[in-house]
Amino acid sequence: MQIDEIYKCFLQYPSIKTDNRKIGAGDIFVALKGPNFNGNDYIKQALEAGAAYCITDENVLPENNKVIAVDNCLATLQELAKIHRSTFDIPFIAITGSNGKTTTKELVHQVLSKKFRCYTTEGNFNNHIGVPLTILKIKSDAQIAVIEMGANHLLEIKGYCEYAMPTWGNITNCGKAHLEGFGSVENIIRGKGELFDYLRENDGSIFMNADYDYLVKLSTGIRNIVSYGSTNSEADFVGEAVKDNELLEVIMTKGMSFTSVKTKLVGGYNLPNVLTAISIGKTFGVEDDDIKAALESYEPSNSRSQLIQKNTNKIILDAYNANPTSMAAAIENFAGMEGDNKVLILGSMKELGADTAKEHEQIISLISTYSWKKVLLAGDGYQKVPANITHVKTSLEAAEWFKHQNFEHCQVLVKGSRGMQMEKVLE
Repeated sequence: MQIDEIYKCFLQYPSIKTDNRKIGAGDIFVALKGPNFNGNDYIKQALEAGAAYCITDENVLPENNKVIAVDNCLATLQELAKIHRSTFDIPFIAITGSNGKTTTKELVHQVLSKKFRCYTTEGNFNNHIGVPLTILKIKSDAQIAVIEMGANHLLEIKGYCEYAMPTWGNITNCGKAHLEGFGSVENIIRGKGELFDYLRENDGSIFMNADYDYLVKLSTGIRNIVSYGSTNSEADFVGEAVKDNELLEVIMTKGMSFTSVKTKLVGGYNLPNVLTAISIGKTFGVEDDDIKAALESYEPSNSRSQLIQKNTNKIILDAYNANPTSMAAAIENFAGMEGDNKVLILGSMKELGADTAKEHEQIISLISTYSWKKVLLAGDGYQKVPANITHVKTSLEAAEWFKHQNFEHCQVLVKGSRGMQMEKVLE
């Protein structure tokens, strides 16, 4: 069956699932393959669950007219997304970066939803499967779309742009994330810069953090640039974080009618995320008061920059993910907060390849420059751990340690890579 005919099937049954366990009546099941699974093994099960059609790239139930044979299921999914995207003449904003892209995307969605029917990526479903599925979930009433793009190797963002076709883009930053796949920080900048490359070639527009010289350089040749920053007075939108506040308060010094935004996010490192949402909202005509209200009502979730009161202790749970850049920022922000009874509980950082030992040693060195009540490090990434720091292998062991400390009136920072599941410390 040709892709145009498959798209007609999608228009009749506009719900695509790639997880056979979530199939319902009227869904289209796309049998994707991975290192540890093959969706083609579940075609019969999907049909029994009520699937309208199943798309397969293996010879499964060839006589069944509900089974559509294609050469490659993933490529078909992405081609469907491209056709669907081409039916919309609305702004598509792509957001990528090493740190903060999910929080930024959530803030932007919150702000834009004050004025528009805005569709966006669910959670951090931002990979080669999540991006096309996000596009295919956009309905005909859409007025604007915000697409999050993650990447761990070169040419990945370029591939997403070929079917997401963004008209606007934002790179939050380029830090030490996915070094194992990219190979170097220079390649990380090149990889994230593929978004700006696409927009330059297609007369698109960008929102740019003018504080980062490498983003200014990447933006060369792009016609329409809306800039924001905290130190660059030439930027269109300028704001500063109030120091020592437990929750981030932003003082706007340029670009907005309001002067202060009191967020429910922890950490000055979230300042660029807030400024991005402000600049995007203002550019698309959201009223200043609505922008302020949207940002102040946003509740962080899913272990991202959350402040949790547990008995007499205040816990910063920022454990959704970590890399050397975000880990250092979190530690320094925590050290700068008021109070003396501070406890660090940090998990290993993943996907660092040959730089694993060096980057974890640098984190230990940073920790040692400050005074803490207690420090616990969890995971194999930390090798040469000083005697005054507790070291365990897993988050479950960290949870057991935390439970028996009986901390009172302490501030606690919990952070680590997704694979460490450091949120278990609080369970």
